[in-house]
Amino acid sequence: MSKDAQMRAAINQKLIETGERERLKELLRAKVIECGWKDQLKAHCKEIIKEKGLGLPWWRSEHVTVDDLVAEVTPKGRALVPDGVKKELLQRIRTFLAQHASL
Repeated sequence: MSKDAQMRAAINQKLIETGERERLKELLRAKVIECGWKDQLKAHCKEIIKEKGLGLPWWRSEHVTVDDLVAEVTPKGRALVPDGVKKELLQRIRTFLAQHASL
């Protein structure tokens, strides 16, 4: 395992142990709902299903699989997260790391 991968694993482990990972996930959920991200992504999913799924429920469609939907939606989902939300999460992680500098 590379040094970078080891560091990421150690940080992730510390985030989990302290409960900070769950707090960050909850913050992210709240922020993306607040900014309308969830609704935008839901609408995008419906568009994809309508285009490729011929109006059938996505789980019955021969044209769109769950994997297809995830592959197509993920990049747009990441891009739609507002920069302010990303910056806030990054700042919270930096603060956490500064407080747990022994990593």
